[in-house]
Amino acid sequence: MSSNIRALSGKIALVTGASKGIGASIAKHLAAAGASVVVNYASSKTGADQVVAEITAAGGKAVAIKGDVSQPAEITQLLAAVKKTYGKLDILVNNAGVYEFAPLEAVTPEHFHRQFNINVLGLLLTTQAALPLFPATGGSVINIGSVVSRVTPPNSAVYTGTKGAVDAITGVLSKELGARKIRVNALNPGMIETEGAHAAGFIGSDFSTEIVKQTPLGRIGQPADIAGIAVFLASDESGWLTGELINAGGGLH
Repeated sequence: MSSNIRALSGKIALVTGASKGIGASIAKHLAAAGASVVVNYASSKTGADQVVAEITAAGGKAVAIKGDVSQPAEITQLLAAVKKTYGKLDILVNNAGVYEFAPLEAVTPEHFHRQFNINVLGLLLTTQAALPLFPATGGSVINIGSVVSRVTPPNSAVYTGTKGAVDAITGVLSKELGARKIRVNALNPGMIETEGAHAAGFIGSDFSTEIVKQTPLGRIGQPADIAGIAVFLASDESGWLTGELINAGGGLH
């Protein structure tokens, strides 16, 4: 981040689900590039406070604000808090998400709604609530999708369905919001080594070994691999990009 170290100076960014993993790394990188960052969390105040502490220790600006994006009332409160704290919003990173793999036989309405309520409805309602905070000069919405929408792994019908929806919604919103100079792109990671991936048992499993074999760059991704691309998408350097699906999986297709 040498050339664009202050590329986001004066910008306000909201990163949902930023208490750990990819979201935490994106929040730190946006702050390092000069943005004031709202570190959103649903349950882990400790994690969010730690991210804020790391950002401020490095000379950046950040605050932690609670809000579960699967709950419409909490989304309203979250954006009201952003408005009260910073008065505007230039960058929205819809990162909050959940994944749960299950074969078709094990799919239940609960399994479906938990993932769609956060990954799809939460993304839509957060973007909707954020719109009035964007200035006339526009801004950048970054939807965190997944390469699963292209790879379509078995036992992931619902999760992959949510990420396919994110891809489609990204294209639609880029057309709806273009006149307001708001760019909307999807950043779709491959397998990334996060707390969640460890907790799910993916890291070190036969599944991850198989994924690495299929990845031309030959490794599991790290959160920083995604965060650098998010900074680019947030900055004016990507000012002519909207409606794009950027697959960031080391070549995994």
